[in-house]
Amino acid sequence: MTRRRIRYCVAASLDGYIAGPGGKFDWILMDPDIDFAGLTEQFDIYFMGRRTFEVAGGGQSTAPGKRTFVFSRTLRQDDHPNVTIVGDDWREVVRALRGKDGKDIWLFGGGSLFRSLAEEDLVDTVEVTVIPIVLGGGTPLIEEPAERIRLTLTDHRIYEKTGTVSLTYAVSPADPD
Repeated sequence: MTRRRIRYCVAASLDGYIAGPGGKFDWILMDPDIDFAGLTEQFDIYFMGRRTFEVAGGGQSTAPGKRTFVFSRTLRQDDHPNVTIVGDDWREVVRALRGKDGKDIWLFGGGSLFRSLAEEDLVDTVEVTVIPIVLGGGTPLIEEPAERIRLTLTDHRIYEKTGTVSLTYAVSPADPD
């Protein structure tokens, strides 16, 4: 059995923000050559932090055949029946889901959840689509303070129509202490 990969797939500004001030994402270009439908077919589980979940409209169900797990210590499961709320037992939940058969897991956001999963060596790839804009502030790709994460470039693509660049990196195991 192959373990599922957890892939942090995000759009980021050139200066490293995944959301603008106030959680705005109106700056994200939808390049016509990006096969978004093909990308989403690679996943059957989405991981989201609470803030990303709320910005995305909180409480909405995902597409058929896909499940959403929201990582939060404040949201109550009873208030959000269409998703699974994951609290303090998040490490066990993530490891259990990784061990089950299925498609990859999309770490949809945000920077705080990425940091927490990366610190536990639970992220396999970082896939950043760099949008040609400088926001000057917002939600960073990874929330500080964060440990250094070593990456190896495995793929890249330039989208000429918009100047968007997609970068895919494998995450190297954490350095031993």
